[in-house]
Amino acid sequence: MIWIVIASGLALYVAWNLGANDVANSMGTSVGSGAVSLRQALAIAGVLEFAGAVLFGRRVVDTLASDVVSPDQFTDTPQVLVLGMVSVLLTCGLWLNLATRLGLPVASSHAVVGAIAGFGWAASGLHSVNGSLLGQISLTWLVTPLISGAIAAGVYTVLRRGILQAPQPLQQTYEWLPWLSLVLVSGFGLIVLPGLQPAISAQINLPPHTLALATGAIATLGLSAIAARPVALSDAPNPTEENGEGIAVKLVNPVEQIMARFQLISACFVAFAHGSNDVGNAIAPLATIVHLTQPAGDEAILPLWILGLGALGMVGGLAVWGGRVIATIGEGIVALRPSSGLCAELATAATVLIASRVGLPVSTSHALVGAVVGIGLSQRNSQIHWSMVRQIGLAWVGTIPLCGGLAAAIFWGLISLTH
Repeated sequence: MIWIVIASGLALYVAWNLGANDVANSMGTSVGSGAVSLRQALAIAGVLEFAGAVLFGRRVVDTLASDVVSPDQFTDTPQVLVLGMVSVLLTCGLWLNLATRLGLPVASSHAVVGAIAGFGWAASGLHSVNGSLLGQISLTWLVTPLISGAIAAGVYTVLRRGILQAPQPLQQTYEWLPWLSLVLVSGFGLIVLPGLQPAISAQINLPPHTLALATGAIATLGLSAIAARPVALSDAPNPTEENGEGIAVKLVNPVEQIMARFQLISACFVAFAHGSNDVGNAIAPLATIVHLTQPAGDEAILPLWILGLGALGMVGGLAVWGGRVIATIGEGIVALRPSSGLCAELATAATVLIASRVGLPVSTSHALVGAVVGIGLSQRNSQIHWSMVRQIGLAWVGTIPLCGGLAAAIFWGLISLTH
């Protein structure tokens, strides 16, 4: 019981740091483009991160908790597994804390997978680590920014040619509103609804296809109506003014004002996607320890309170420590506007949610940084701050060996202390 209390506290600490670093990734483009204020970003993340973690986060937790290093190897020595998971939590919390203080958007998935592999190597040797799964996860880390960047660049190119460079961009925007709404709603629905549909349909007694079509139609019409509200140019703040929180909120271009409304929705999708995938990084070790307390032969069921603990910690960390990383993502790589930020967030949400569906722990920071760079490359006159990109890349690469070695060292230290 004492180890569950200790692990719960450490899981909350990891989730707190994960919120300050990774949840800030998910909100960085919205705040950096001026579509939402930092306070609005906190409110969005608070609701959607929690919803994504609770409704859609179980598969990634299962992958991290049992597939990288199988708990079955420690059937006769459960205390070794407990100490290993505690070392993983402590390692991830310390590394994410340091990265957040430096303003670096590191990948928490790198940290937790590297730490679990490091513990497994220290406890039982390299044979205890699932090499094929590590290779599969590592491949997704390489492919994620490429896929996200390609999607973002493609969507932004279509948006720029179809609306932003049109002779009458505002009129063209209004004509595109239903289609933009349809893309947002259908993209989210196709990825998320199949996983939630059976439970929802059973509760309200409707055929699955009827529910999906009705939900999509209502959401599309509602989003179109919201986005089509007239814009008031006289109310737009000055381009160089700040909103009192150190974040520029100016939107004088009427087309960009409309795009900002869509980006508010896409920010919700990214927050949901992030909660569905990255909550596993904080709570998978805790889930492993809790499972050890269940009677032998019982099916491993992830308690809802563990998901809630992870979601709560992520939201709290964003609120208290997330400002530095938001500035790096939103402003440090390339200048963003709501139109480009919208495309970056759509690409990120789609990439991460697909990974969550199949249970792969991808990196939200990889997806978002890749999308932002993709936007920059698709713009002829944009200036990408490659020095910042290189700095972020080095942090990504260094996370795995650093966390693996640190977890092994902490595990050996705990073994020595407890014996």
